Amino acid sequence: MNILRLRTFTHDLLFTNSWVFAHYYSPNRATWVLVSQTCKMWYEKLTVQAQLQHHFPHLADPSTYYGFRFCHQLDFSTSGALCVALNKAAAGQAYRCFKDRTVTKAYLSLVRGTVEETTQTIDFSIGKNCTEGKKHMMCIEGSEGCENPKPSQTELTVLEYGLYDGDPVTKVLLQPLTGRTHQLRVHCSAINHPIVGDFTYSLGTDNSPYRMMLHAHLLHIPLEPDPLLVTAGDPFVPTVDSKWLPQRSLRTLTATVEALLEKTEKQNSSVAEIEEEEVKLKKDERIEESEEQRRICQQWLSEWTGD
Repeated sequence: MNILRLRTFTHDLLFTNSWVFAHYYSPNRATWVLVSQTCKMWYEKLTVQAQLQHHFPHLADPSTYYGFRFCHQLDFSTSGALCVALNKAAAGQAYRCFKDRTVTKAYLSLVRGTVEETTQTIDFSIGKNCTEGKKHMMCIEGSEGCENPKPSQTELTVLEYGLYDGDPVTKVLLQPLTGRTHQLRVHCSAINHPIVGDFTYSLGTDNSPYRMMLHAHLLHIPLEPDPLLVTAGDPFVPTVDSKWLPQRSLRTLTATVEALLEKTEKQNSSVAEIEEEEVKLKKDERIEESEEQRRICQQWLSEWTGD
């Protein structure tokens, strides 16, 4: 599979072939980057789409609306891995993986406060916020103005405790089990640990950090014949942002990701075995039905001959 990893202004190639590539971008202190222009953001010129067209014009497909087949999306201020298909076959296969929920994604984040429950499943249905002035936001079921909420689950694992610019924060790994709009941001806010720098879901109060501290770290798509597995390096380290001061580590990022991938592989294997068994049962049923039909036919023929 085609995998290309780049940064907003510095681009580096991990792996490439004729199928897909994974783009790695990271907003710096001066610039936010959109994935692509939309009718609502038509005035934006600095986009991932534009950068790809500039640096890799030979990979662009003029027959598509955006010039590239983006397999999924990242929020405006989220950094990290982004998969782009290079042809219709790859796009179709990636789409099926996302539709069947066989894709594994994990995000790194700094959240406000001290998360006491170190491993937990956040389970709040998420819907569109129809409250005047908040229609660009999502909300959890039961909150005012929440329309058409859908089941949503996120796995949260605490990695480290520390301070960001003097305030207590927790570094976590977030694995979305569903794919709702703004899901991680809404879920973190719902447990009273909003993401550091999330201007929207802090209602404009958390505006001092230079970015929202949410990063798409891991992306695994079980494509055939070669699965796509990429990690976008950890940006939440003191060497990158001196305002982040780790104080106590519970588990390493590497070990946590390895455990997550191992768990996912076991789950996918179990699902595959169940599906294989179902196919076998259906095949056996068809065979039994065919033999029964043959017996009835033979009986009818013998009776007809006797007449």
